[in-house]
Amino acid sequence: MEPPGEKPGEAGGLQITPQLLKLRTGEFSLESILLLKLRCLGLADLGCLGECLGLQWLDLSGNALTHLGPLASLRQLAVLNVSNNQLTGLEPLATCENLQSLNAAGNLLATPGQLQCLAGLPCLEYLRLRDPLARLSNPLCASPSYRAAVRELLPGLKVIDGERVIGRGSEFYQLCRDLDSSLRPSSSPGPRATEAQPWVEPGYWESWPSRSSSILEEACRQFQDTLQECWDLERQASDSLAQAEQALSSAGPTSSFVF
Repeated sequence: MEPPGEKPGEAGGLQITPQLLKLRTGEFSLESILLLKLRCLGLADLGCLGECLGLQWLDLSGNALTHLGPLASLRQLAVLNVSNNQLTGLEPLATCENLQSLNAAGNLLATPGQLQCLAGLPCLEYLRLRDPLARLSNPLCASPSYRAAVRELLPGLKVIDGERVIGRGSEFYQLCRDLDSSLRPSSSPGPRATEAQPWVEPGYWESWPSRSSSILEEACRQFQDTLQECWDLERQASDSLAQAEQALSSAGPTSSFVF
């Protein structure tokens, strides 16, 4: 017997049903669902997911999905995670005009041409096809030049695989890649690298002997003189207050005035 709200889908996997969505979100109307997390549920069929017309954030990672057909109607979708599935194409996403971030690492995308369907998405800025930390990738990532091909196909992307390729910070990632390439051992014979030379002359970093500063000494002297003047003024003020109190006490009781 299947759990409530779930029923078999393709290839023995589960299919999304209205009961499942209402159970997981607490919403009575599918159009009211804005955020949805359906990770690692063994889903093979998206079922009625296309009826969630207000959906903006969707996580379908870690399932057994082979197609994304129902997502074609989700025009408000902005963030989508379909990593770690069995997808061979992303064509239904061509109509998700508000899509900004897509994680498709860990699928079966074999060539950059399979990303052509994303070229018409004006808001798409973040794309992940490979995730080394999670050990997820796609067959197309086996080519060392796949990022360049993806950038050419989708010039509006700002971040690919977590690395910024356009805008502030992109130079840092390019520098890291250049350094990595230069440090990687080469199989072809070439000129031997020259021995590293010091940047500064010998003794540059040695500590200099301490020297007295006439400017500092003069500033300290002026500070001491000013401090002495303050003490003198404080003593004079105390004497004046004491004399005033003595004069008032000797004058007898004061008269009362009504204002």
